[in-house]
Amino acid sequence: MSVFTAAADQSLCAPLPVLGKDVTVPLVTGGEVSYAALDYAASAPALQRVWDDVAAYAPYYGSVHRGAGYLSQLSTDLFENSRATVAEFLGCRAGDQVIFTRSTTDSLNLLAAVVPADCQVFVYETEHHASLLPWRDARVTYLNAPRTPAQAVETLERALAERDPYGPALVCVTGASNVTGELWPVKELAAAAHAHGARIVLDAAQLAPHHPVDIAELDVDWVAFSGHKLYAPFGSGVLAGRADWLQEAEPYLAGGGASRKVARRTDGGVDVEWHSTAARHEAGSPNVIGVYSIAAACKALTEAGFDNLVAREQHLVAAVRAGLAEVPDVKVLSLFGDDAPRVGVISFVVEGWNSSHFAAALSAEYGIGVRDGLFCAHPLVRTLLGSDPQEVGECGAPEAEPGERSLNAIRVSFGAGTPDEHIERFVRAVKELVSKGAQWKYRTEDGRCVPDRGAAQL
Repeated sequence: MSVFTAAADQSLCAPLPVLGKDVTVPLVTGGEVSYAALDYAASAPALQRVWDDVAAYAPYYGSVHRGAGYLSQLSTDLFENSRATVAEFLGCRAGDQVIFTRSTTDSLNLLAAVVPADCQVFVYETEHHASLLPWRDARVTYLNAPRTPAQAVETLERALAERDPYGPALVCVTGASNVTGELWPVKELAAAAHAHGARIVLDAAQLAPHHPVDIAELDVDWVAFSGHKLYAPFGSGVLAGRADWLQEAEPYLAGGGASRKVARRTDGGVDVEWHSTAARHEAGSPNVIGVYSIAAACKALTEAGFDNLVAREQHLVAAVRAGLAEVPDVKVLSLFGDDAPRVGVISFVVEGWNSSHFAAALSAEYGIGVRDGLFCAHPLVRTLLGSDPQEVGECGAPEAEPGERSLNAIRVSFGAGTPDEHIERFVRAVKELVSKGAQWKYRTEDGRCVPDRGAAQL
């Protein structure tokens, strides 16, 4: 009995309807096939429910917060109700603020802009660049990659014990790795941070689409995530959590909406009184559609039930891992080992294959979309591949010929909208490519491996 038959026997939930599920793409070998979107960790397809909700609102689109007209008032209510929906989705505490941003990257850069000037920040080298790089005006301590969850906590506790005990400190950690999919011990790390007088921000970009995230239960100070990974369209994100540092700092952006009062001074300058609410860091006209789409996604996932979604996803994870384990030339990348809990994100390398070549063949010959490269987590991927984590690398394909080894990896990722057939096709494609080779010739063009349509084929 296959894992997919077993899943059906256990009455697991069906995949949630997503946009693009019926899109067909051409194969370089001829014909067309339905597109298998297995790059959820980069951007998940929008839920049909989210798209329908946005389409229903679109005719009523209007300005927010200051308009006197009916559509403006309706849009303002929708915008602020969306804030309340996100707060409920995240289990926010009384006094927490929900600030709408462009993305996880924007959220973490906003937090980096408001940390006290003498703050010391602790970040693992395993972080996505969105978490690794924003802290340019703070004293940053980069922590080595741990090999177990317990070691992650021990590493943080040692580093915090050696810090200046009188200054502010902030720990930044991912909830689920965008490279390995492994879950991090967030609650234990939060306890360690607070025991040493530090605060903690959770990068939940890869966690929130797959698992419930509760700020109060995890006892984190802030959570950041993106709409485009939560089955909503591009261009919206969230930073939610404690209000004090946010209220005490200058606005992230200065402009309309962030200010309560602006008056000219006799010396020719201006006096400004900034808002103390979330509006302080939401200057300019907000992305109402993006905000509403995030709220719609939060509602859709909550109504579907995370227990159901997690159970089905774990069957898909098991199917992918079991299939890859049958191919000796495939090495799955992992920090914490095979038994570590993880979401639907798996990275691997194939012996004798350039990762870009392999990903290109999956797309061109099987209609499967995956990601290859360093996944904006260069130090982590270098560590997992056994090379120097300080070695310079580039996102995307290397300038290497098909078949040459590359210091990159291949990432397959999936979630609530992934049908069984896409996983079955992916596993079959990996086995066929490794055993039989590609059916087409490929070349490097503008840093990407692409089919060579002018060459004699294999």
